[in-house]
Amino acid sequence: MSEPLYRLEGVKYSYGKHFDLDVPELVIRHGESLGLVGPNGSGKSTLLYLLALIDAPDEGTIYFEGVPAGPDSSEARKNVTMLLQISYLLKRTVFENVAYGLRLRGEMRDARERVREAMHWVGLDPDKFAHRMWHQLSGGEAQRVALASRLVLRPKVLILDEPTASVDRQSSYLMKDAIDRSRRMFNTSLIIVSHDYFWLNTVADTLKRVEEGRLIDYVAGNVIQGPWEEAEDGLFNKRLADGQTILSARGGDPEGSAILDPSSVSIALEPPQQTTALNILKGKINHMSDEAGTENVLVEVIVCQIHLTVRITRRSAVKLQLVPGKEVVVMFKANSLQWV
Repeated sequence: MSEPLYRLEGVKYSYGKHFDLDVPELVIRHGESLGLVGPNGSGKSTLLYLLALIDAPDEGTIYFEGVPAGPDSSEARKNVTMLLQISYLLKRTVFENVAYGLRLRGEMRDARERVREAMHWVGLDPDKFAHRMWHQLSGGEAQRVALASRLVLRPKVLILDEPTASVDRQSSYLMKDAIDRSRRMFNTSLIIVSHDYFWLNTVADTLKRVEEGRLIDYVAGNVIQGPWEEAEDGLFNKRLADGQTILSARGGDPEGSAILDPSSVSIALEPPQQTTALNILKGKINHMSDEAGTENVLVEVIVCQIHLTVRITRRSAVKLQLVPGKEVVVMFKANSLQWV
């Protein structure tokens, strides 16, 4: 059996007197897409820098393809590239930015074709963008150039830290298509930190939550924040600006948050005549995308100003003829909300 891409054993990293990151074991396979979520300061970025072989753990070992690896492992590091939330471009043309890594590696023989290919992947027409200077780009275009400069290297591992935080939705899905293509063509493994849970679910096969330096399994859900009010029959409600109300069978802190599993939400074109769901809300589809590794479709519905993700089968999406911009009804039971 071949060695996994990464194997972490007893890895700890500390900023002070206590260990901020503690990963007893973690295995990442070739071609896997791992998504990491969690609050700020939980250790996500620290873990990324360890996996990028930029930093070394205080304890434990990181194995890359079965060999202990760290900042001094030049051969392993050549196979790993990282894209940060804010990527600073060189004060050069788009072409020179994308080709820079190839030039450093002395791989310029077919650089023109590879650069044009990578630019096409991220939705930038080489004939229009190759000779543009770095300061002539929008924020979304600049981030896509930065991604292209990583993809052109055809890495074994692409690490992304909040890649869509500063781009619009269109750019975020052009980036998704690009990294999906790299994964298919070169078996690139993805390790992604993102607060954009909808986008992350369309890219990642596996989700892990980082909480106070510990890794735990994570099931994605919609976060519905307060304020909440007590209602009749022991229910709690959240009033929306358009007059609609979300009802929960449980309550706690009036300013607290509740989690709603996308699989607990159903979608229809009209309110049903009979249903046991107390929550029947009108909204509009904002975006749709296939869920990574499944036969499901994730539908992002805007209800007032709340973005709700609904998980349905592809067959249901086709049957209902769902498309972005279509007005729909989303339904879920009051006891489907889990308080945190």
